[in-house]
Amino acid sequence: MTREAATLTRPKRDGRIRHALRTLGPGLITGAADDDPSGISTYSQAGAAFGFGLLWTAIICLPLMAAIELMCARIGLVAKRGLASVLRSHYPPWVLWLACGLLVTANTINIAADLSGMAAAAQLLVGVRSAWFTPAVAALLIAVLVFSSYERLCTILKWLTLVLFAYAGAAVLARPPWLAVLRGTVVPHVELSRTYWITFVAILGTTISPYLLFWQASQEVEERRARAHTAAHRGRHALKGELRDARTDVTVGMVFSNVVMYFIILTAGATLHAAGQRDVQTAAQAASALRPLAGDASALLFSLGIIGTGLLGVPVLAGSAGYAIAEAGAWRRGMDTRPYQAKHFYIVIAGAIVIGTVLALTGIDAITMLIGAAVINGVLAPPLIAIVLVVCNDAEVMGPHRNGWRLNTLGAIATALMTAAAIMLIWSMM
Repeated sequence: MTREAATLTRPKRDGRIRHALRTLGPGLITGAADDDPSGISTYSQAGAAFGFGLLWTAIICLPLMAAIELMCARIGLVAKRGLASVLRSHYPPWVLWLACGLLVTANTINIAADLSGMAAAAQLLVGVRSAWFTPAVAALLIAVLVFSSYERLCTILKWLTLVLFAYAGAAVLARPPWLAVLRGTVVPHVELSRTYWITFVAILGTTISPYLLFWQASQEVEERRARAHTAAHRGRHALKGELRDARTDVTVGMVFSNVVMYFIILTAGATLHAAGQRDVQTAAQAASALRPLAGDASALLFSLGIIGTGLLGVPVLAGSAGYAIAEAGAWRRGMDTRPYQAKHFYIVIAGAIVIGTVLALTGIDAITMLIGAAVINGVLAPPLIAIVLVVCNDAEVMGPHRNGWRLNTLGAIATALMTAAAIMLIWSMM
């Protein structure tokens, strides 16, 4: 290639890169928020209890999670409404409010568990007490959610996703036996014990969480509005381009999420499980246990990851609760609205964080809250996924953009797998 030709092609290549980066938004944030401190606790427990035996779950969860989030993104773009708004229009009120009630309950418990995990990590790093740290962080997050615009909030959350690279570094520093890692990745390990099925259901409930479904659809609506305000015009084929960009965004986000999940299980398996520390209850406990096993650097990266993912996860948990209740009640909503314009929307967001803060400060065992949230998520997710499948195949809602056979197949597998896992958990407990 001549120098002149290279000069001409460079702007085109740079333009494609800039466009690709601009398309990363709701999907990337959703994927990263999935690895919040509660998720880190679940994955740490999985690695500590079963070593590399559950690494394969990251592989099977990826296509299922990506398909479900893509369906929710398509609902937001095509219907121009969030998931709760669509449910309000097409299903009985009791279905809508039951789903939203369980969602808000699970989210509030998750917020409490996340704040507890962040406080424990902060105490491990700098010695600050949770009684000071938790209310300060909660107040900061409420202020950001209430007074920031959608564009500014999205930018902050996208930058926070970078903290998840800490777990790749922690995994490398743990020096795992790579042959055993490969075996755990490609050969499923299954047990009939109660501990195994609790862990397996918790992984599914943490990875394919109901709040992410509501958040993804609502954020696609917000993103579409933001792009409409900045675009000079919108052609007839704009929706096709948005659906294509959403597919890229969701795919990148879900790959990112599951890679991080994989590395956390790997780190815990290579250190805690190998050292015989099988009963790790929290992410902060895992970080503390890593220090003598994998060195200060690994423990530091793990702890920083807990705090960073909490700063990312709590806004998504509170925001998804706000969107769901506001859409169910047909209230005004959106991060670009002023507090006095959408007071009910912001009251739900602030209320979820405040209640979560109170729960975190009461001293309730974080692992108890985590298991409670995982059980609710596990119960709520299969019927919600089924509803998403029905909506995505409804010609009245989706028009010519109804699901193809691939999305329908993956959605059906996810519903069946999560239902079967819940049944096995009940059976193992009996």
